[in-house]
Amino acid sequence: MKDATWESSYVDRVVSADTTSIEETVAAVRALIATEDEPVRGVVTFVEQSVPAVAAVAAELGLPSLEEKAAYLARDKYAMRSAFGRAGLLQPGFHLAANLEEAVEGADKLGYPLVLKPLIGGGSKYVRRVNDAAELAEHFGPIQKGAWTGFAHDPLHTRTREQYNEAVLLEAYVPGSEISVESIVVDGGTRVVAIHDKPLPMEGPFFEEVYYTTPTRLSAELVERITTAVEAAHDALGISTGATHTEFRITADDEPYILETAARLGGGPVYQSVLLSTGIDMVDALLDVATGREPQLDVPNAPTPTGFYLFFAERAGELVGVAGLETVETDSRVSEIMLYGQPGDQVLVPPHASAAHGHVVFSAATPEAVDAAFGEFRDAINVEVR
Repeated sequence: MKDATWESSYVDRVVSADTTSIEETVAAVRALIATEDEPVRGVVTFVEQSVPAVAAVAAELGLPSLEEKAAYLARDKYAMRSAFGRAGLLQPGFHLAANLEEAVEGADKLGYPLVLKPLIGGGSKYVRRVNDAAELAEHFGPIQKGAWTGFAHDPLHTRTREQYNEAVLLEAYVPGSEISVESIVVDGGTRVVAIHDKPLPMEGPFFEEVYYTTPTRLSAELVERITTAVEAAHDALGISTGATHTEFRITADDEPYILETAARLGGGPVYQSVLLSTGIDMVDALLDVATGREPQLDVPNAPTPTGFYLFFAERAGELVGVAGLETVETDSRVSEIMLYGQPGDQVLVPPHASAAHGHVVFSAATPEAVDAAFGEFRDAINVEVR
């Protein structure tokens, strides 16, 4: 991104910079500082690809932030897996493959099903399950191509592409449910703020994240083990400050397999969901951490059962509109409803899409009532394309 559009309404000043280049981003910050009377007190990002740039800017200015090495580990999924392995974390088996022959070797080692995954990806874009050798042969090439052409905007794209010879990551598929953990890290100490369950089966071939709900319905004992694993993941990656978003698969026998840790706030409606459920403003908390203040993370009351629904088009095409929004937006349980595009926009679907096409955030008196609301909203909303 070089020229801001909607972002300008949220800030007092914008400096144009090609954020695909960490060096240009740092240079733009230097130029900004030269024209500012007030000192810069903090630097933050809310997007995955800018994590290394923020670390570089913070290092340049001597501000609290993620260290640059940790920023790279949190973005390079093979390096992350390797760090988790050295730390002894329970995780899927993994293998690096730059061509189909190496992918077949990985399949022999890991077994089927497998998950193919980009090394610097996000939002489940170009992530796919393959069940056998025939599917691996069919899908490896297109996933490999998308894994690199689809993330050309990423500041780590050129460096990582050359380092790994356009490889993709193969992981053993772990059956089970999925959760995400939102944390704030201060001076090396981890505070888990919220855990979202993802109640719908996520079995592939793609892994669209459709329904989240919080607080978690997992047992207290399992939550304690997950918290310990999150702390260990932070230590393994060297994350000592900031916000993180960590995902796990929970097997039928309650074993939490760590999938990955992002060194940023959870994306999409996660922020709104945590705020509605707990009253904790994770943006405020991150700004506090970034400026050397103590974040306010106490929850005075029991969390409110909250959920959000991410809706997708059934096929790619030109967005016509979304049927059912008028009914949903007047529902007293709904706190936010948002459509990400405008009629006339071209929309994509998995594996080419990196985000849903809109969301609804809602709450209710009980977790069961949240589930019922989700069912109603899913039936009501239909993304129309042509």
